Amino acid sequence: MTDQLDCALDLMRRLPPAHVEDHLAGLLDLVPDLTEDLLSAVDQPLKIAYDNHAKRDYLLCDYNRDGDSYRSPWSNKYDPPIEDGEGAVPSAALRAIEVQANEVFDIYRDLYFEGGVSSVYCWDLDDGFAAVVLIKKTQDQSKKGQPMKGTWDSIHVVEVKDMKKTGHYKLTSTIMLSIDTETEASGSVNLSGSLTRQEEKDFPVSDASPHVTNIGRMIEEMESKLRMTLEHIYFGKTKEVVATLRNQIGNAELEKRKNLSNQIGSALGGK
Repeated sequence: MTDQLDCALDLMRRLPPAHVEDHLAGLLDLVPDLTEDLLSAVDQPLKIAYDNHAKRDYLLCDYNRDGDSYRSPWSNKYDPPIEDGEGAVPSAALRAIEVQANEVFDIYRDLYFEGGVSSVYCWDLDDGFAAVVLIKKTQDQSKKGQPMKGTWDSIHVVEVKDMKKTGHYKLTSTIMLSIDTETEASGSVNLSGSLTRQEEKDFPVSDASPHVTNIGRMIEEMESKLRMTLEHIYFGKTKEVVATLRNQIGNAELEKRKNLSNQIGSALGGK
């Protein structure tokens, strides 16, 4: 079973990330016994749902799912309602942190993304708690004469070990990026990928520096690092590969420049 799971995860890492849902569905058909393990281990693009009680959008993931129902962070209710009870919900104290975190990251999303949807979900652990911060931004400029579509998905899972005056925070962040553009000059271009990083830090915990503030600081720094990495890997590397495959100028012009450089070098060497 372990070998099958390792092989399945290794295969998912090598398949085009733009079609991760189709690839995952195919794997689940091949090895249905790995359904729970694969669904919890493979990050998928976030989906949006609407909370009829709070009149707000929220994001769906495995962390707010109970069976076929999903819990809204705004109303703390499951949709569709769970028949045999209220489902898994955070304790009263943790629910207060969850509400505050949703308000804070809603402002963060608006400042950094200028749109999109965010959701924060918390659950209790034996020695603290854990939370997941989700952000999704979809941009479609094709209707405005700019043939580009893009999607950004952020999944930040943080485990908090509460030690009264200090807290130990373990953050695992995954960014999924997908860009589609099509013009007569370049044709159809699809660029997509994902990046995962992890870090651990200790912060003091007080009224002036509560858990939400510490988590927000870590996520803000991590997203900035991941954005720069994505920019260098996906855009810089793509440009480098294209330049290697085809020069912008012809061989004749390159030969002229090489000869000129040699003549200048010889003249300088003669002096």
